[in-house]
Amino acid sequence: MKSKIIFYLLGGLFLLSCQTSDDQQARAKLRQIEQLYASGKYQPALDSILKLRAEYPKAIEVRKKALRIWQEASLKLTQLDIGKTDSLLQATIASIPHEADRYRRNMLGVKRDSLQARYEALCGTVRVIRFKMREK
Repeated sequence: MKSKIIFYLLGGLFLLSCQTSDDQQARAKLRQIEQLYASGKYQPALDSILKLRAEYPKAIEVRKKALRIWQEASLKLTQLDIGKTDSLLQATIASIPHEADRYRRNMLGVKRDSLQARYEALCGTVRVIRFKMREK
């Protein structure tokens, strides 16, 4: 009876020792995240970082590296969004003087103001991200 218990305990320990550790699994996930970031897939990289943080809360070193990627990917996404917003803003500003209808011209002014506010908010986001990146 004792030999069976010892046998099962040793078998269980053997199986547990063969499993990869959380740090190793987290490092593998981090490599996938780095590949996503390198290929320009910023949103999937951010989503994967969220999963990594939830699944491996004790993998501190891996999470620190993932934080840097998070900041860089967020910065890239925000910069892309700034470019799109600026293009829309410039097109809207250019079309206002050519609009003859007063109502449409006023609505273009509202759109311009909205895009301007969005542009300024995104620029503020970039400043905050860069500040946080310099802190580390």
